[in-house]
Amino acid sequence: MTPTGPAELLATWEAGLAQHDSGRSLLLHRAARPGAGADELLSVPVGEREADLFALRRALFGERMQVRVECASCGEAMEFDLDATQLGTPTRTPDGPLRVEEGEWAVEFRLPTVADLAAAGAVRDPAQARQVLVARCTVSAVRDGEAVPPERLASLLPEHVQRRLAETAAEADPTADVTLNVACPECGEATPAELDITSYLWTELDTWARDLMLDVHLLATAYGWSEPEILALSPLRRRYYLELCADA
Repeated sequence: MTPTGPAELLATWEAGLAQHDSGRSLLLHRAARPGAGADELLSVPVGEREADLFALRRALFGERMQVRVECASCGEAMEFDLDATQLGTPTRTPDGPLRVEEGEWAVEFRLPTVADLAAAGAVRDPAQARQVLVARCTVSAVRDGEAVPPERLASLLPEHVQRRLAETAAEADPTADVTLNVACPECGEATPAELDITSYLWTELDTWARDLMLDVHLLATAYGWSEPEILALSPLRRRYYLELCADA
């Protein structure tokens, strides 16, 4: 992956200030896939998008990720480093629909896409959101030989069949949900912690953008250069000129 340039990243950050998580995810994904249209980005499976965002994060900020988690049992604050090369590994998307057969049920479905997740997220009620997601992703559903409409499936499926569907989807697209089990050094209990790459990467981008704008301000004040001229400098040359400003 070719890292997006500083001017483009600043534009991504500026546009994302007025957005929430789904909007920022789309902006970051576009930075990870320069030239891709919105329809293309919305149509990819969720795990594929997450893999792209992990790859963008490695390209921009390196292979080490610092994670902070609070122990769910004793409240101890835990901080540790992760090797980002081990996270967000792309997986091969299934060629056809996935199938689950459990008792009287036979369900074929496809992996949720970014658009599916956005449609479900737009519904506030969790039960209705699940119905939307199931209806959008179901290819076919049969109960005792009778076809079941996708829009009714979520309300009719037994819990154990829903669990099988979720497990099958997770096996086919493991990057869609990166959850860490962190053992507490104080009490020994494990705390599950979901690593939300959109939130993590956005926080890093926000810090980077504000630091870069300060650099632009200092160099523009000292040398009279424009923002495009300063952004065109390599990070090494920019830092050298800042050191000269500090020594002056």
